[in-house]
Amino acid sequence: MRTIVYLLTAICVIGSAFWAYHENYQTQEAYGNSRKLQGEIGEARARLAILRAEWAYQNRPDRLHELAELNFEKIGLLPLSPEHFGAIDEVNYPVTVEDELELEFDLDGSVEVSSDGIEQNGADQ
Repeated sequence: MRTIVYLLTAICVIGSAFWAYHENYQTQEAYGNSRKLQGEIGEARARLAILRAEWAYQNRPDRLHELAELNFEKIGLLPLSPEHFGAIDEVNYPVTVEDELELEFDLDGSVEVSSDGIEQNGADQ
């Protein structure tokens, strides 16, 4: 009987050691992948910062104005002015069914639930 207990204990210890060994290598692999991804994220953020700076440089108003003037014959861009926009009263809004219906509410038998006009206990004393 002792031999079986010793044998089962030894098998459990060997199994636990194998499991711990396997988990350790999986943890190290996950840690390595995490560090690799963090590095890639840092590189992507650096590239994004460079692209944003280039975008801001390319979209300078004075540069765009100069390009529009140089290429006016080809593309015909004009500077925006307030006359290019319409007024709000010029917009025709479509009439919907809800606008034509007048809702009527039957308030007979309704109960007032607001606190207007009700004295608070102890507040007025």
